[in-house]
Amino acid sequence: MIGKAFPLRIMRIGRETIICGLLLIWGSTICYAQIVKKSQKKKLVYKEIFIPTPNFDRNRKNKPTGVILHHTAEPTIKRSLGVLTSLKKKVGTHVVIDTDGTRYIMAAPEIAVYHAGYSILNGREGCNNFTIGIEFQGNTLEAPLTNDQIRSAIEYLIPLLSKYEIPLSNIVTHKMVRDAYKRKYPKKRCSGKVDITELEYRKFMKSIRQLVKRRKVESEK
Repeated sequence: MIGKAFPLRIMRIGRETIICGLLLIWGSTICYAQIVKKSQKKKLVYKEIFIPTPNFDRNRKNKPTGVILHHTAEPTIKRSLGVLTSLKKKVGTHVVIDTDGTRYIMAAPEIAVYHAGYSILNGREGCNNFTIGIEFQGNTLEAPLTNDQIRSAIEYLIPLLSKYEIPLSNIVTHKMVRDAYKRKYPKKRCSGKVDITELEYRKFMKSIRQLVKRRKVESEK
């Protein structure tokens, strides 16, 4: 089923994606599917569609210790996926979450996709090599995250936080890691794009903390 779905999905994005997209089918998608299968005890609430990104570092392996939240700043999911699968744009992510909660899986967590750019987290540079990138469809400067987006992102993250032992304090925004880089290298020119807004970040973190706390209490009963 997975193998049959990929060529159709890739073709819809564009010819250039076909070149590298197929390389990720067995590496990215099956690897992620195995993680989900092992860590999820019940059926996923939100649908997942696998659309590989060709924009990743083939010479490095991602070793996740953090999570970076972004927004696409594109008006439609089609436009967002087009950007994230474009060889010319050279940007990718691990997952894009649409406003209805549908997750577009673009790479397994172990793949170092180009999502963070110039960045520093906890004093360490090059966040592409040790973080998971999450893109929320839309622009949080214009509209808040939907409840489905928040719930879907949490559903995606919970098993990965456990697998890689990522603390909640290491879930940050793109702006936070970019600003850390700019403080260290003030003369370096960096993009000023905001991902996601501080208000939406606080809302997301409140939701995931509440869930983690609730699960901890339930496990102790």
